[in-house]
Amino acid sequence: MTKPTIYLLDDEEALVELHSEMADLAGFSARGYTRASQLFEQVTEFEADSIMMLDLHMPEMDGIEVMRRLAQMQNTPALILLSGHDTGVLHSAEKLCKAHGLEVIGCFRKPLSLDTLLQLFDQHSPNITNPDIRNQKPDSSHSAKAEIAILNVQQAIQGEQLILHFQPQIEITTGSMVGVEALVRWQHPEQGIIYPEHFLPLVEQSSMMNVLTRWVLEKAVKQGQLCQGAGFSMDVSVNMSALDITGLMLPEQLAELLDDNKLDATHLTLEITESALMGKLVTSLDILTRLRLKGINLSIDDFGTGYSSLSQLHRIPFSELKIDRSFVSKMGEDNEARAIVKTCIMLGHELNMRVVAEGVETEQQLELLKQMGCDLAQGYFIAKPMSGSELMNWAKTRQETAA
Repeated sequence: MTKPTIYLLDDEEALVELHSEMADLAGFSARGYTRASQLFEQVTEFEADSIMMLDLHMPEMDGIEVMRRLAQMQNTPALILLSGHDTGVLHSAEKLCKAHGLEVIGCFRKPLSLDTLLQLFDQHSPNITNPDIRNQKPDSSHSAKAEIAILNVQQAIQGEQLILHFQPQIEITTGSMVGVEALVRWQHPEQGIIYPEHFLPLVEQSSMMNVLTRWVLEKAVKQGQLCQGAGFSMDVSVNMSALDITGLMLPEQLAELLDDNKLDATHLTLEITESALMGKLVTSLDILTRLRLKGINLSIDDFGTGYSSLSQLHRIPFSELKIDRSFVSKMGEDNEARAIVKTCIMLGHELNMRVVAEGVETEQQLELLKQMGCDLAQGYFIAKPMSGSELMNWAKTRQETAA
């Protein structure tokens, strides 16, 4: 099997040599450069599925200029950004990368410890046969396969190829399960599990988003009712797209669905991203206000990653604020991320909203959230997404352990 390539761009030759040795041990083919001009002279096309470790502070052509150059090329590598400057520079560079459409898999201040470097390589190494599930990513090949299968999207929805997984949310102070987030998966008969980022765009293109959302809502509400019947009082959260919140009949349809399944409206939460609110604002405000009047909860998802966070909070009657995982994952070692999380919690409470932190993956993160007064937590440290039957068993075991 051909080794994947990692490009090392750093003006410190000793670091390039050290990183090359580590990359080689991790199963990569390392190519090191101390000047960006040298790299672009020798590399006119990057290897597929490659990585680049990029020092932002470079002579002649700095890291920002390199990013600009990469954005004009095809088949660009995923980036690991390094800087000897403060974390604010790294944050800005990361945002710029994403604005250019480049993939960022890590941002670190120099010097980078060997333990951190080895862990980073391990997460992306071809030699790892059983990586931690938290570091697994959906197979990128699924994206291409899903594009070919656009005509099969309707069949997936109507042919029971879709499944729902549920990720528990716990009350931080007590550890009790109080809710779940419903997450849709495509169980393809030949390709296996296909994750939503690979097929939801296809659903939108085929004008079937409303059909899919209706399916997810029905399954999620039924699961909520099953849990209630088994003695587990919990809320169910469902993600909504921009297309979902432009249908004027949505409040009535949801009220009827809840009534049919005998689930109180206060146990359903609709998660809406800030970007979804950037479209038909008047129509969305009409629908979302009526949903709240019917008792359904509204959560602003991925808070802090959009463009008009505060104005949206002031305009829309949200009952929950969900802190984006990008801040939660970094708050243990990043003072700025920790300050953002703390501020989000304070802001949510001032506006009488409960606050949920997603992407909690360590005990340290959970403890910090507890100290900050965050209400709920969700993430792999607590539980991975699971089927409805697994959820019931998990909830029962957790309840018995706490008793």
